[in-house]
Amino acid sequence: MPCCSDTSHAAPIIGYHRAPLSQKFGAPRQPNLVALTSIIEMLVPYDTPAAFVGLEDFSHIWISWQFHHNFINKANALNEAVSNDDKFRAQVRPPRLGGNQKIGVFASRSMYRPSGLGLSVVKLERIGVVEGRVLLSISGADMIDGTPIIDIKPYVAYSDALASADSGFAPIAPAPLIVTITEQAEQQFEQIIRMGQQNKNSDIKVRVSAVIHIIQQQLLETDIPLICDLIAQDPRPAYRHDERHKPFVMRYKSVDVSFWLIENGQLQITEAVSITL
Repeated sequence: MPCCSDTSHAAPIIGYHRAPLSQKFGAPRQPNLVALTSIIEMLVPYDTPAAFVGLEDFSHIWISWQFHHNFINKANALNEAVSNDDKFRAQVRPPRLGGNQKIGVFASRSMYRPSGLGLSVVKLERIGVVEGRVLLSISGADMIDGTPIIDIKPYVAYSDALASADSGFAPIAPAPLIVTITEQAEQQFEQIIRMGQQNKNSDIKVRVSAVIHIIQQQLLETDIPLICDLIAQDPRPAYRHDERHKPFVMRYKSVDVSFWLIENGQLQITEAVSITL
């Protein structure tokens, strides 16, 4: 007999991740592969500054979060009659293994897991207080915009960093590809940046909404290298890695960025189109 009959646990959402990436395509597959800046917007009552006293002494933090774009979780939420056996996927195909080889779900970091929870170490850039609310500025997250945050804990190097650990089928970080930008795309980026500067609100008072707007929508000059770094991680499906001159589109903030493979190991950004969100 199990010691407990209840096999589920409800955890509160304490905040939401606000980021330039609103779609799964293009998001880093692991944390700290791209130094992408984002914000955790804390919710009441967890947004009180008192709850973060002492955290400023830590350079990195653990984030527990929810895979909210997992279509299996969405389908299950709409059909509560589905049995637990039907919900559970025992094996997955990691992109790192080419998307063809199956391994056990508990030997992976796949989003398709019983809890639907993710766990990431990110760099804590700043603890900000805007309009009396806490906004955590972080970098290196592998989460997309709107990700629910379940918990935050400090990263402790002497116990959390294990230099002798074995990393299975992922012993080292994947080598990034070379990314170039066409002249047309460079001009389009410049135009979108200028338009954003012209439309900037002249209200000098800092507001939560204004801070989040910059993170989610306003394209900056500093975003261009980050876009290149994201594409260099090659977000394309593994089974399409050999397709040349077949366009893919990554949405970054309010811009759809098109790119394709021009030769082995080299991707090229061909177009940047501003969209209305």
